[in-house]
Amino acid sequence: MNKQHLYERINQKLTELPWYVSEFIDHHRRQMSASTLLNYCHDFKIFFDWLITSGFHEGKRQEISLATLERLSIKQVEQFLSYLETALANSKQTVNRKLSALKSLFNYLQNVAETAEFEPYIYRNIMAKIAFNPIKEDIEAVANRIEGKILHDHEYEQFRQFIAFDYGKRYKDNQRIYNFHLKNRERDTALVSLILGSGLRLSEVSDLNLDDIDYKKHSVHVIRKGGKAQFVYFSEQAMNDLLEYLAVREQRYQLPKNEKALFVSTAIGPNKATRRLSNRAIEKIIEKYAKAFGKPALSVHKLRHSFATRYHKENNDIPKLKKHLGHASVQTTMLYTHMTNKEMKEAIDHMDRYDDKTD
Repeated sequence: MNKQHLYERINQKLTELPWYVSEFIDHHRRQMSASTLLNYCHDFKIFFDWLITSGFHEGKRQEISLATLERLSIKQVEQFLSYLETALANSKQTVNRKLSALKSLFNYLQNVAETAEFEPYIYRNIMAKIAFNPIKEDIEAVANRIEGKILHDHEYEQFRQFIAFDYGKRYKDNQRIYNFHLKNRERDTALVSLILGSGLRLSEVSDLNLDDIDYKKHSVHVIRKGGKAQFVYFSEQAMNDLLEYLAVREQRYQLPKNEKALFVSTAIGPNKATRRLSNRAIEKIIEKYAKAFGKPALSVHKLRHSFATRYHKENNDIPKLKKHLGHASVQTTMLYTHMTNKEMKEAIDHMDRYDDKTD
């Protein structure tokens, strides 16, 4: 989903929310990605709807006042967080994310926004008193949990070859699936190869345009979280796969000359219109191949993990990996040092075998 469409969805959501949420979103447009702001709108809608169903406001969602927010107690906010976990089956991590969105909104209302008389919109910020759910899982536990869900060693090329050729061979007796794969295999191979060869995020891949590619330097221009522009290098294999896709892209997908989106969908509908592959469309493509490949837990984010783990194993340079992945904190990048513990164990086991021979 491109940025323009995301902002159209944001603007539509804002018509369903109180006026001060629009001010909050406008204040953060330059600082946060469109996808993050859209998620904020969704989280706020859940919160305001809960206020209504719980009897804290009578009337429309758009009419919930600042005074209503100021009157909330700790107990009432805790009830909302419990509602997220029990009624909506949100994980503790998801509850923390939604709470973070509310903390950001309430902080804006108290410490940033001001009336014509230079007074804050609210004086009492209940969200500042609410603690996040403790997440006991440490970085090594996270690494161990992810380790079995990513690609390792020879699996990188196996997965790529599976998408390029073997998936079609498996379904050669199903004409519909076979023909669909035959039409899209260059695109899908280039898509996966680029993620595995660069570690790009889902939104960064879906937002790519043709003129974002530097063919000489094997890099793409992306807008990272926080709105920071960066050139990200990708592998030679990814470049080869991209060139194969680009050779058939315009004619295969019946594209107009002015279509700039790199990855596009098959023409559908009565008008045979093509469009940029959305985030969800890319996710579904990966899910389809991952399931058929025998690793159903693979996702775009797991492919990003796969790249990062391989990079660290071969280069052991955390500062460069941090910059390449666009991480804000080195602690996030340190995850991949724990995901290579398997190699350390194998090295120690090899030492043991050597000691046995010298006894």
